[in-house]
Amino acid sequence: MSDEATADDASVIVVGGGPAGLSAALFARKNGLETTVFDTDETWMHKAHLFNYLGIGSVGGSEFMATARQQVDDFGVDRRQGEAVTGVSETGDGFAVETEEDQYEADFVVLATGANRELAEDLGCELAEDGTVDVGVEMETSVEGAYATGAMVRPEEWQAAIAVGDGAAAALNILSSIKGEHYHDFDVPADAERVFGEHVAE
Repeated sequence: MSDEATADDASVIVVGGGPAGLSAALFARKNGLETTVFDTDETWMHKAHLFNYLGIGSVGGSEFMATARQQVDDFGVDRRQGEAVTGVSETGDGFAVETEEDQYEADFVVLATGANRELAEDLGCELAEDGTVDVGVEMETSVEGAYATGAMVRPEEWQAAIAVGDGAAAALNILSSIKGEHYHDFDVPADAERVFGEHVAE
């Protein structure tokens, strides 16, 4: 990322529109980062039904995804549905993301492509001995400014709740690096009333 970039002009590209990718996008955009998601809708969630997601009693995977997409759309994420990413590379001060249609640039990139680790390998991210992308708890890879989430960093724990946490951790770490201090996304009821007004759930 450019030394001059701030939260007002920093940008994030998320590759993958499953729970991890949409969570990263939500946290990034909600906190002012220009955020784009590339989503080919190949998430395993369409085969799932959630009974184990804390706070949700029962919901179909496709229904969960529709709600998640609407949520990121409501916050202004640029969600490019159906536009597949063919390559990711480093530039002088960020990353270039290529699709068949165009090339895009961002200060940060979050990879959320499920168990497919090809883009991470092409980018030069180090892999762990088990073949997963090697990250710390903040989800940053060995390539500064590039993050990996969800099934690509875990050999077995492929759970929506875990993936959502990974995406949030990546976005919060990006925000912390931009702001130069630990950043926390913590809202109170008054925030909800301010943002959503009469649409707040009672």
